[in-house]
Amino acid sequence: MESIWKQQIQLPKRSVLKEDIHIKNVVIGAGMAGLLTAYMLQERGQEVAVLEANTVASGQTGHTTAKITSQHNLIYAYLVEKFGEEKALQYGRANEKAIREYERIIQKEKIDCHFRRCSAYLYTEQEERVQELENEVQAARLCGIEAEFTKKTELPFSVAGAVRFHNQAQFHPLEFVKKISEKLRIYEHSRVTRLEDHCVFTEHGMVEAEHVVFACHYPWLLTPGYYFLRMHQERSYVLALETKKEMGGMYLGIDTEGYSFRGIEEDGKHMILLDGGSHRTGENIEGGKYQMLRKRAQEWYPESKEQAHWSAQDCMPLDKIPYIGYFSSDIPNWYVATGFGKWGMTSSMVAAEIITDMILGLENENEEVFAPQRFPVTAMSGNLAENTAKAVKGLSKQFMNTDQIPSKCSHMGCKLEKNADEGTWECPCHGSGFSADGEVLRGPAQENLAMYKKCH
Repeated sequence: MESIWKQQIQLPKRSVLKEDIHIKNVVIGAGMAGLLTAYMLQERGQEVAVLEANTVASGQTGHTTAKITSQHNLIYAYLVEKFGEEKALQYGRANEKAIREYERIIQKEKIDCHFRRCSAYLYTEQEERVQELENEVQAARLCGIEAEFTKKTELPFSVAGAVRFHNQAQFHPLEFVKKISEKLRIYEHSRVTRLEDHCVFTEHGMVEAEHVVFACHYPWLLTPGYYFLRMHQERSYVLALETKKEMGGMYLGIDTEGYSFRGIEEDGKHMILLDGGSHRTGENIEGGKYQMLRKRAQEWYPESKEQAHWSAQDCMPLDKIPYIGYFSSDIPNWYVATGFGKWGMTSSMVAAEIITDMILGLENENEEVFAPQRFPVTAMSGNLAENTAKAVKGLSKQFMNTDQIPSKCSHMGCKLEKNADEGTWECPCHGSGFSADGEVLRGPAQENLAMYKKCH
């Protein structure tokens, strides 16, 4: 089913690239990160073209819960411990600035996108985890963020404690995208097939550019960069519930079965987005995620009516920090924005600001913590071992017992698993997604599958 955002907004169609062009900058991917980067480059007088394999905002941007916040789960205590106060400060400063930058663009362009400042909360129902929240408050304050511990929330159940970040924000992502993309040069259904230094090739045309930005959610190239070793992907599920009660803040649970909440006010109606059921992509063979959310909705909001349901997918970096900056030290004119975790709206703005400054030859005070060339062993080693083990397992799996079976994943050859809730094939190694008929839906895979009929 379409997200609530897609139900409400239709974006104009763009043409396919059918010629060779020469331009200063090319951005691969017309999601929020790519569009913001193109917007900022154009705002500073740069020529830029955007190439999109599908349609504008057809990926994670159209499926987000659209929280614009510097509160990214239990992140600041972790950053202070693993990276030190200066790097933690850079991270917090960049994300707080991103919120202000959204507000600046919205005011400048006079965008009616239901942008609203509000508080963001982390909560726990477990007394033994309260100390973690109190530690997060102290770490966030070290990073200049206005945070406090509280037990008062709007949630339909009691909590043991919560962290409140003041002055965060939320919006309608596609209303925002529709406006900022109006004057951008965008080519849809123009999947990139290969790159050679300054030249970006699609099926029907080529772009020669001085600077190339990878803003395509998950970089599909194996080398350089080796991003397939440095991330995995996770899916989560969302219900849009029409309710009688409004919700002013945004909430995320830190417990194992914690849920995400945020309110929507639209034409006098109150809605709540209920998000949960997160799992590593390719590990939902049994299904039941939507049923689980509906059970919770009936328990917490018995008079609510479901208006939409959908799922979203996120790239999870090894050390919880996005990869933003040079794609590889070997190719100085390529840039990347990926690994946003579950905080794509804020991270997209952070990426746009950093990459725009890099292209213009300007220093950005916050770029160091996000540099893709970092390799903090203590923060990455455990997750790297887990990702490698998952990939080895995926490469060694046998075909499943179904009537129609797919070939191996077209990215690196892992065996695929069925997502029972979505009816799609998913790669447990790197998160590629395919339709029931084998059409590529999500990268890093770039090619459709061959489907085979099982012999009986």
